[in-house]
Amino acid sequence: MTKVNIQSTYKSNDTEEWLDRVWTRPIGYWWARLFERLGVHPNTVTILSMIIGASSALFFAHGSYCTEGAGGLWLNVIAVLLLAWANFYDSADGQLARMTGKKTRLGRILDGAASEVWFIPIYLSLVYRFYVHHEWEFLSLGIAETAQNTWIATLLLLLMVLYSGFHCHSRQCGLADYYRQIHLFFLKGEVGSELDNSAQQQRLYDETPWQGNRLWKTFLKTYVNYTRTQEAQTPEFQRLMQRLRERYGATENIPQTFRDRFRRLSLPLMKWTNILTFNTRAIVLYTVCLADVPWAYFFFEIFVMGALCHYLRWKHEQICRQLHEEL
Repeated sequence: MTKVNIQSTYKSNDTEEWLDRVWTRPIGYWWARLFERLGVHPNTVTILSMIIGASSALFFAHGSYCTEGAGGLWLNVIAVLLLAWANFYDSADGQLARMTGKKTRLGRILDGAASEVWFIPIYLSLVYRFYVHHEWEFLSLGIAETAQNTWIATLLLLLMVLYSGFHCHSRQCGLADYYRQIHLFFLKGEVGSELDNSAQQQRLYDETPWQGNRLWKTFLKTYVNYTRTQEAQTPEFQRLMQRLRERYGATENIPQTFRDRFRRLSLPLMKWTNILTFNTRAIVLYTVCLADVPWAYFFFEIFVMGALCHYLRWKHEQICRQLHEEL
């Protein structure tokens, strides 16, 4: 019975990652049950996850065993546990919203921003960590240990981190989330997905007065830009949706046969969207930090995750182009 209850809090079986099904969702479910009994709103859980995840940066900033000994190792273990805890809450907020029906637009915006709130301070803490502990890297590359070289190397890493975080991480996670929402749209319709478009969000932003809504307007503006970035990366999908609207009018009139066909073509891509989100990134981050080579994470994000994102985008656009031609 418990397994059935946990599965009822999934977005869908199609979009759930194996590690989430066996680890994150079950733990998140029990947290959600506790928050439900306490009367805690899902948005509050999301904010708690942001605070816990961001606080892990204080501990990731320390070197691990090779550079700070057993004390450093334990601090890094605490960082890992805090980020894992934040991820349980990030799962629990959505599960709680589905259990209680307390879904809000603010919740959608906050949920999309959670990983940014975690990773920005973590990434900056790793730059500081390199500034303090870089002896092995300098020795391996034959770089003299001088203050000038330290500042130059740290600045170069910072530039790499900014590119990795704001260009790679943000776009990769945003695109993966978009593809999952597209899949849910064709699987469950508008009610079962959160497939927002920038035009709708811009209208909501324009119609919301500044008076008494400054913070909300800021959130909305951020979300408008988020959806625009998603749409800019998916031109063939935008063409397909425009063709469907022209042919069938409202999106709820799209035939079930077409929805089923899209689902079959999209389903194999869901495993790649899952890799681009949290779990794979976290496992690599934990590994390189405990091994005292945290800078290696950014090479992984830029090159490995970048190549995967490029493949996923090419494949999804190919599917949309094919379906557009068939219409």
